[in-house]
Amino acid sequence: MNMELSRRHFLVGAGAGLASTTIGALGFGGVEAAYAAAIRPFKLVGTTETRNTCTYCAVGCGIIMYSKGNLAKGDKADIVHIEGDVDHPTNRGTLCPKGAALLDIVYAETRLKYPMVRKPGSGKFERVSWDYALDRIARLMKDDRDKNFIAKNADGTTVNRWLSTGFLAASATTNETAWATYKIVRSAGMLVFDNQARV
Repeated sequence: MNMELSRRHFLVGAGAGLASTTIGALGFGGVEAAYAAAIRPFKLVGTTETRNTCTYCAVGCGIIMYSKGNLAKGDKADIVHIEGDVDHPTNRGTLCPKGAALLDIVYAETRLKYPMVRKPGSGKFERVSWDYALDRIARLMKDDRDKNFIAKNADGTTVNRWLSTGFLAASATTNETAWATYKIVRSAGMLVFDNQARV
């Protein structure tokens, strides 16, 4: 059978095919629903952002922690993602391999979560309360300072030194916290002091 195809018939047929393909692509076909169902939801939707400083070295890289859970409703907020803070002047969003693995540290079974003490002669650590731990630290520091405080040197000059104890501040501290820590440590007479991060 011979069929004559004019230029007009060809253009009408091609236009109809193009129109039906376009309509399907714009969401009027079953393909669109299947495609939308296959897309994984963005994992940070509905999370709370908290800015912090990496807990590792003295570089003091900025991080953003994302947590899920409404604390106002009594839910427990679980950290679901940690990434570098692009607005932080130190790292501009980049993290080293250890910093990039911070989420593993959060959920590590070996991570220290509570104050622990190993009593004299014991071969194991035992969990204690924060009140006990802080009181114990304060008592030991006071006893050591009373025993080893140097008010005057050999020439009789007032020096107010406490050389038997040192202090190391945290890597995640801020300038303001570091300044306050420095003032407290120096006012106690300690000369051995360092702040891990220069943030």
